[in-house]
Amino acid sequence: MLIPKKSLGQNFLIDNNLCKKIVSNINIKEKIIMEIGPGTGQVTKEIIKIKPKKLILIEKDKKLFNLLKIKYKEYSFIEIYNEDALKFNYKINEKFNIISNLPYNISTKIILNFLIDGQNIIEMIFLVQKELANKFKYEKNNKSNKYNLFINLISKYKIIFNISNKVFYPKPKIQSSLIKICPLQKKINKHLLWTFNQNIFKNKRKKINSIFKNYINVDNKILNKRPENLNLIEYQDLFNIF
Repeated sequence: MLIPKKSLGQNFLIDNNLCKKIVSNINIKEKIIMEIGPGTGQVTKEIIKIKPKKLILIEKDKKLFNLLKIKYKEYSFIEIYNEDALKFNYKINEKFNIISNLPYNISTKIILNFLIDGQNIIEMIFLVQKELANKFKYEKNNKSNKYNLFINLISKYKIIFNISNKVFYPKPKIQSSLIKICPLQKKINKHLLWTFNQNIFKNKRKKINSIFKNYINVDNKILNKRPENLNLIEYQDLFNIF
């Protein structure tokens, strides 16, 4: 029996119906699919059933990597890499989709990396901590944060459904959510946007006019707001003159 490694944040999915439900939410047939952290291959086997053009598996755990190599050695369309997901070279010359049950301790960082530096990514679905999924969600009348404004300006974001902790082994203390992110084809400097984003939310309780004193020709109603009270349009307008 495989024992999940706490150091790698491993929680294996053990519900086959849920695995089928997860893969039904992303385009797979004849597409290039990248699965990050396939683990024991529970989601992988459902992906294979839908016949992707190519399947790229990235597994950091050496033992699991070796098991996957044996398990899928007859599949010529599957490539398996024993690498750290945070260090892997994701530059692929063709359009591809990503699916992953991310370790909670790297989920924010890796999602932001994909959004800032990712190329040719069409769709991404991630299984993440429910609290994080809600933090990423943008609603006009609720408080904004450095994640939901940034993510929703450059992508289409959706919480697909919430997931009980009972479908994992070992059972985590927290609940999870399946989210979908589709990067928008916008001509925008994402590195600069993230720098702006970090600056503006460094002191989220301060008013905009005290954070950026050189802003002129900006509506005073916006300048007198705090970053957490900005809506998406105001956020973009401020960035355009950053």
